[in-house]
Amino acid sequence: MIDQNNPKPSYWWSMFHLRCPRCRRGNIFKHDNPYKKLSINYMLELNKQCPVCSQNLDLGSGFWFGTVYIGYAVGVIFSGITFLVWWLTIGVSFEDNRLIYWMLVNAILNFLIQPYFTRLSRWILISFFIHYDSNWQNEKSITLT
Repeated sequence: MIDQNNPKPSYWWSMFHLRCPRCRRGNIFKHDNPYKKLSINYMLELNKQCPVCSQNLDLGSGFWFGTVYIGYAVGVIFSGITFLVWWLTIGVSFEDNRLIYWMLVNAILNFLIQPYFTRLSRWILISFFIHYDSNWQNEKSITLT
């Protein structure tokens, strides 16, 4: 039963806003802005539990190694999208330096958005193991350890 005052958040909204996969409401990271303090520990600091549904988010020390592969895939998809946009708006030619300019712009964009991509990769990995539960208010949280 869906509460009309609190409707189910969409999958895409919860993914791009990095919300708990179980309730889609609580923030899984302690800090909303990964760019506020340029520290890896600050950028990737997770809550131990979801602040809304109390889902355990501390899944072990070796759990997050899989985010490297997901982060690589996210970067490749982003690069493909920027190439497509560049090709459709500016064009690609081997007779001038447009391809090199795209590579430079893409590298800068990838560098600047990397903290968000790293967080997104963590969300994607954790969502493989923790799924949305419409009845999360009445059930205990899932523990994977």
